[in-house]
Amino acid sequence: MSFDLKDLVQKRFGENYNLHDAYVNRMLVKVQRVIGFDKVYARAKGCYLYDKDGNDYLDFLSGYGVYSMGRNHPVIAQAIRDVLEMDMPNMVQMDCSLLSGLLAEKLTSITGADRDAVFFCNSGTESVEGALKFARAATKRERLLSLEGAYHGLSFGSLSMTCNPYFQEGFGTLLPGAGKVKYGDLEDLERELKKEDVAAFIVEPVQGKTVYSPQDDYFVQAQALCRKYGTLFICDEVQTGLGRTGKMWGFQHWDLDPDIITTAKALSGGYVPVGAIITRRSIYQKTFSRMDRCVVHSTTFGRNNLAMACGLASIDVIQSEGLVENSARRGQELMDKLNALKQKHDIIKEVRGRGCIIAIEFQEPKSLKLRMAWKAVHAADKGLFPQMIVTPLLQKHRILAQVAGHNSDVVKILPPLIIGEQEVDRFVGAIDSILEQVGNITGPMWSFGANLVKEMFTARKEKEKGI
Repeated sequence: MSFDLKDLVQKRFGENYNLHDAYVNRMLVKVQRVIGFDKVYARAKGCYLYDKDGNDYLDFLSGYGVYSMGRNHPVIAQAIRDVLEMDMPNMVQMDCSLLSGLLAEKLTSITGADRDAVFFCNSGTESVEGALKFARAATKRERLLSLEGAYHGLSFGSLSMTCNPYFQEGFGTLLPGAGKVKYGDLEDLERELKKEDVAAFIVEPVQGKTVYSPQDDYFVQAQALCRKYGTLFICDEVQTGLGRTGKMWGFQHWDLDPDIITTAKALSGGYVPVGAIITRRSIYQKTFSRMDRCVVHSTTFGRNNLAMACGLASIDVIQSEGLVENSARRGQELMDKLNALKQKHDIIKEVRGRGCIIAIEFQEPKSLKLRMAWKAVHAADKGLFPQMIVTPLLQKHRILAQVAGHNSDVVKILPPLIIGEQEVDRFVGAIDSILEQVGNITGPMWSFGANLVKEMFTARKEKEKGI
């Protein structure tokens, strides 16, 4: 009997969480059930997810920034069908495929300057890993620097550059030579660079976890210091690249000229994982330095035809549909309207971001009653309050967003770059409605917070007992 995927999905629909509890990440399932995120989505299109009853869910998470052009875009889907219908040779390995050459050509054309060499891989973290190797090979130096609050991935080398103890806990000694400098502190950076043993300084134009970006010329001066001391300047554009910040690349906000660029996420079109390292030929050839080292850094699936087709189609959609410009325009509308809510809700501390990567940070309210509730929640967990925002966003308003990070009071949104006025107003209206409930200490919002606290204490007790 032939394999019938549609029949299998139809028969097993709705078993998602039970299957994952049995065979995948049991703790993730538990968390999703506690916070009310255990939805079963039946289909997706554009800015929306849909359940089996046809209810729409506005997707302001975008698969952590993957779906810049929306979900299941027809142009990218057609590119995949075309590859399959052509029966193209794929991953011959001892050849040079046409599609990877075309995508490399396209990427170099949209990055500018003399960055004319591309290495393809499978993900953002893998692109960072490769960039670090390229930097060490090119400079013959060992040390690597990143910024406080940075997030560059979770494999061993990228995790070493991720300056967050939450992600590093439990994994032992990380990459030797990895270090961090204070965000925005040029003196701290120069103190490290002047030792002339730093291979690369890696930055996110907008930090993925904190959504911080310099409001001054810090990056410009940092790049100049790197040039002065022979350190390569790497821009991690895995999340910020391809229009997310309202520019094609985040570094363009400061007219930077990075030595190496890493990218992934949106390049996939949401279908087939793909990452890339874009750099200068002079740097690239220091890794592939001899004929016997032509594959000294490689990856089996990196140049596969489906991924390359997705990359080509995704860039075409971003350019032809004006998504970079729409990201800038709609992102500014979101920030303007969210900032206007600060006059009404003193619990909003700050709204920050660039384009369609935006953070809403909350602060202790002025009311004595609310301050007591705020302190009680924070005594249990410093990052609990934003979950009290994100859960009703999904449960009541059918909007998917995320808590930005651990031990912070930040809700982060990564809407698709195709959003319009309707999506902007729906999100802002939902936030306004939820914050209206903050003043009701006995209402569902604070009751949910109290239940979360109980669940956390129960989990801690179970851990202590070894359950």
